[in-house]
Amino acid sequence: MKPVRKAVLPVAGLGTRVLPGAKTTPKEMLNVVDRPILSYIVAEGRAAGIEHFVFVTGRGKGAIEDYFDHHIEMESQLEAKGKTDILADIRSDLPKPGEMSFVRQMAPLGLGHAIWCARDIIGDEPFAIMLPDMLMHAPQRPALAQAMDAYSQVGGNIVVVEPAPEGEAHKYGIVALDGQDGRLNRMTGMVEKPAPGTEPSNLFISGRYILQPEIFKLLADQQKGAGGEIQLTDAMFRLMAIESFHALEYEGTTYDCGDKIGLLRANVAFALQREDLGAAARKAIMELLRI
Repeated sequence: MKPVRKAVLPVAGLGTRVLPGAKTTPKEMLNVVDRPILSYIVAEGRAAGIEHFVFVTGRGKGAIEDYFDHHIEMESQLEAKGKTDILADIRSDLPKPGEMSFVRQMAPLGLGHAIWCARDIIGDEPFAIMLPDMLMHAPQRPALAQAMDAYSQVGGNIVVVEPAPEGEAHKYGIVALDGQDGRLNRMTGMVEKPAPGTEPSNLFISGRYILQPEIFKLLADQQKGAGGEIQLTDAMFRLMAIESFHALEYEGTTYDCGDKIGLLRANVAFALQREDLGAAARKAIMELLRI
């Protein structure tokens, strides 16, 4: 099996669910506690062994490239004032030379099209996909690293899943399994937003994938699907006819930061688990709850 060295991060979306906050700030750059969502996503990828991040951007996303670059004036001022701890924290997100690439999705044609835009950089290699609005907190081992472990066992294509909230499976892409024994199971299909009562399982696709490069050939001629967009799941279903797919129910908690309440929950959860802020955050939350 070829190693998984590259990850695609589709960041061209408008973030309509978190407007007006995402009007001038890309939704992926909204803060969770004191750093943008993308900072956590990139850290997760690095912890899983990703060597090259491919950002698929769109109009108004220049702040992403600026964030992963030096801010000479700010760094100089922090250094002059002796604020070395803050300076080190800022520089921790900076990429190594050649670690990041940025490609443009010229039109909002869907997730499948966004992934296809990265084809020339990915080349003939298996690759990861990290949806940047899904912040996955897994204290024992990062979500993508868990997917890498599964890939090393079974190869092929890995889709990270988790149980849908009760009664809400119809809102998600749901996987069908060839039996369910443990956390890693062979997939037999997937259904996008199934009608209530027809779900093949209660496990939904939650934002991390490892896919083989053959997906690009299928995306090249993939017809538009749900919402009039080129859907990644449609191409994955076609790829399933010739390659193995496994669903991994990862151990951790997902926060949908593309949703206002999900973003709020992420801020609270991540603040509480911080050693330097946890006690103060808990006190502030308790004071608010007494109002």
